[in-house]
Amino acid sequence: MRNSKTLFLVAVTSLAATLSFSAVAADKIAVVDIARAIFGSNVAQARLQQAETGADFVGLKAKYESSTADLQALAKEAESKRLTWSQEQAQEHQKKMEYAKADAELAARKIQAEQQQLQQKIMQELGPKAQEALQEVVAEEGVTILLRADAVMLAGPESNITSKVADRLNKKTK
Repeated sequence: MRNSKTLFLVAVTSLAATLSFSAVAADKIAVVDIARAIFGSNVAQARLQQAETGADFVGLKAKYESSTADLQALAKEAESKRLTWSQEQAQEHQKKMEYAKADAELAARKIQAEQQQLQQKIMQELGPKAQEALQEVVAEEGVTILLRADAVMLAGPESNITSKVADRLNKKTK
């Protein structure tokens, strides 16, 4: 009697698991990285290229590179001459290095702020069209479960629809 109950429970559990698995198997699961699709689009790439060659960005980059080069030159000078300097000379040199470091950090923060502002502008501009493209691809592919790529630990390349969304976005923005 006890064996028959156990056998019955095993059979019911197996049947339930099989039905659950077949229900999941009927769903098409896909992953997407919408930001990568947007920034992989032709329009976004053109905006990024345009910004990187703009006078403001080029000037900031030149300021950063110049300050970094000054800092490296001052560090080399300190390394080679530090032992021969008086305390006042060492302090003056340290002050110059701090100024060069502050200039480089300020330029880097400005560059980062410009890049973030451009990224936000691109996301605002292309976000609605990307959502349309995503909905169209999901409908065409018959996707029933869509996950963000950063929320998925493992997915095969056939599950990733990011490039299809980017291609559809390119068609929408021509």
